[in-house]
Amino acid sequence: MFYRIWFYILVAVPILILFPFLLLFSLSEKTYPQFFWMARNLWANFILYGMGCIPQIKWEQRIEKGKSYMLVANHTSMLDIMLMLKISKNPFVFVGKKELAKIPLFGFFFKRVCIMVDREDTRSRTGVYRRAQRRLNQGLSICIFPEGGVPDETILLDSFKDGAFKMAIAHKIPIVPMTFFDGKKRFSFTFLSGGPGVLRAKVHTFFETGILAEEDKITFREEVRDVIFSELSACQEIKATVE
Repeated sequence: MFYRIWFYILVAVPILILFPFLLLFSLSEKTYPQFFWMARNLWANFILYGMGCIPQIKWEQRIEKGKSYMLVANHTSMLDIMLMLKISKNPFVFVGKKELAKIPLFGFFFKRVCIMVDREDTRSRTGVYRRAQRRLNQGLSICIFPEGGVPDETILLDSFKDGAFKMAIAHKIPIVPMTFFDGKKRFSFTFLSGGPGVLRAKVHTFFETGILAEEDKITFREEVRDVIFSELSACQEIKATVE
């Protein structure tokens, strides 16, 4: 329990200390890159290293500076947010469920700088595409966890929703698939669980979308999912062999 309480303390402390600067940089979309820099280099580092969760990232392909991407990964932990911030130096905007806006302090800035979606509301889902287009036109990337968050720890990788893939095809931006290996072990959605250690991630070869049309989104979605699923399965097999 202390480990989980410690996490929320680490989330809150830098927000409180940096509040005037975070508020200033969240007032306008033009200053979002400065907000992102603080979130990535100060807030995320403070939490990850404060939790004793050391990022270890392997790259099959590198993200190019100044280019827009659709970033996707499996999602089993709150630490996935901080790990994603560590991976991409290019400023990106999270697309996340509106419920996150209810988290004290974190939610205040989440609703100011991220794209919130109500998955039960068709108009909300449609509005995401419009807001994402504006952010992409500003040279930013977009990050979506296509599982939507999986509290059931027995599920290796849940089904993917279409949004990230439909959006990537519509805007002709590459998909960057990533596998996050250790979220369940370090800080799962189960309350009394977790502990410090290495937090591994692998950035896979990108999927280009230039020749794809909207009707390709389902096949495309499953191809990306298969890459992440295969990596998780291989890791699980290695773990079982060692044990």
